[in-house]
Amino acid sequence: MNAVEKAGAFVGKTFSVWVLLFAGLGFFAPALFVGYKGWIAPLLGVVMFGMGLTLSAEDFRDVLRRPRDVAIGVVGHYLIMPGIAYLLAVALRLPPEIAVGVILVGCCPSGTASNVMTFLSRGDVALGVSIGAVSTLIAPFATPALVSLLAGAWMDIHAASLFRDIVQVVILPIALGVVAKTLFRKQAAASVKALPLVSTAAIVLIIAIIVALNQAKLLTNGPLMFAAVILHNLLGFALGYAFARLFGMDLAKRKAVMFETGMQNSGLGAALAAAHFSPLAAVPSALFSVWHNLSGSALAMWFAARTTPPSR
Repeated sequence: MNAVEKAGAFVGKTFSVWVLLFAGLGFFAPALFVGYKGWIAPLLGVVMFGMGLTLSAEDFRDVLRRPRDVAIGVVGHYLIMPGIAYLLAVALRLPPEIAVGVILVGCCPSGTASNVMTFLSRGDVALGVSIGAVSTLIAPFATPALVSLLAGAWMDIHAASLFRDIVQVVILPIALGVVAKTLFRKQAAASVKALPLVSTAAIVLIIAIIVALNQAKLLTNGPLMFAAVILHNLLGFALGYAFARLFGMDLAKRKAVMFETGMQNSGLGAALAAAHFSPLAAVPSALFSVWHNLSGSALAMWFAARTTPPSR
């Protein structure tokens, strides 16, 4: 297990490199991955099960201790990112499948890497964990409702089917992870050490599969999708930070809200798009996963370099 833990720490520190590597493999060697389209949802379920293994009662107590801060983060997330996605779809005159894909990823809960970025930036990690947990738990209701409201102009949206799939690939695996942690404490504590390795493998495989399935369309629509994804993410960071500042939050809390706002669960977006719309609609989620880890890491390092570490 020590070797697995070290391997997990290594891939966790070099996550962006693995994301880029497998995205490149999916693009230049699509035959390696196109046969695994059906693996997207199960792989995401593995990541969510791992999230369940890491949740504790303390995470939810923090929600009760400072409900205002958590509410600001969750409301900001579901207000800012879907709104930006819709405005970008209209302003850039995105084709229907791409517009729906951008809006879908904008309506997803917080990304699984956002807590890492908050930690690296010396932000309020406990607040970030609480915001991420609440945004994920309400996703079966928030995501279908927002997608139906904002993407209905481009495609027919079946909110009930979205609700069912989010429960199956997000809520159920998280619940099973929590139950496993409760019933098998020692085994769960040991397996958590392997989570960075397992989660990284699952996420990069999802990205590679989506890129491989859309190689040809990326050649024609890639620049437009990259522009939408980059603007979406950077505006999310900026407005998330401003939203927290508007409510008088200190710098550490602003960082947490910023990362929980600007980083999405793009694996969920890819899984939902592939299941309900088209492979092309899943590409914005795959690109978002590549980009937000790069931009998030750079932003975290920038903040960390300008933040005095707490005295001991």
